[in-house]
Amino acid sequence: MDHGGAREWMVVDAAEHMEIGPALARKYDFLIIEDDPYYFLQFEKPWAPTFLSMDVDGRVIRTDSFSKILSSGLRIGFLTGPKPLIDRVILHIQVSTMHTSTFTQIMISQLLQQWGETGFLEHIDRVVEFYRTQRDAMLIAADKWLKDLAEWYPPAAGMFLWIKIKGVSDTQQLIMEKALQKEVLLVPGGAFNINSSEPSSYVRASFSLCSPAQMNLAFKRLADLIKEAL
Repeated sequence: MDHGGAREWMVVDAAEHMEIGPALARKYDFLIIEDDPYYFLQFEKPWAPTFLSMDVDGRVIRTDSFSKILSSGLRIGFLTGPKPLIDRVILHIQVSTMHTSTFTQIMISQLLQQWGETGFLEHIDRVVEFYRTQRDAMLIAADKWLKDLAEWYPPAAGMFLWIKIKGVSDTQQLIMEKALQKEVLLVPGGAFNINSSEPSSYVRASFSLCSPAQMNLAFKRLADLIKEAL
């Protein structure tokens, strides 16, 4: 759900049809694992509903991440769901990875206790505003350099812009060889296919750390490479 335009389509569709998920789970007797690490990075309110919010008979296990909203170095997330299912997950963790770093767990626990719910949501608002500003800067750079060379939709959440390169059937060589030589770091769309060897005309650009000047320079270089490829 972090792929720019792809995610935007999913949000619109989900708002109208997400209730189908729990209904199908009930009809065919299966569980839903809702993996949504960018949920708290939605740029517009009200936020899209979750499967968990619609769960009435304990069929949804939801996973969230503190890494996206506090610090990536923490490498810690949390599960929400029916207690019997969560208890089984805990038993599995105890005989596999043990658990996430105790130190980082204590840090986050103390921080959340100090903030409370209000402080946590205020922090989320600040994080969202930061990424919204970053997103807008990347959209400006994309519109300046890639308008006639690629297609994209403004992402509704997250920290990535999903771009389709016109006239390029596979971006693997363009991104992993030519772009790298120009010090432009992007991810070719094929990396997100079930079969990563399948060709893809898409690339993913991150706006999490780059400055507007870096975004502008990167897309200028990408535009030059696309023109050469065409």
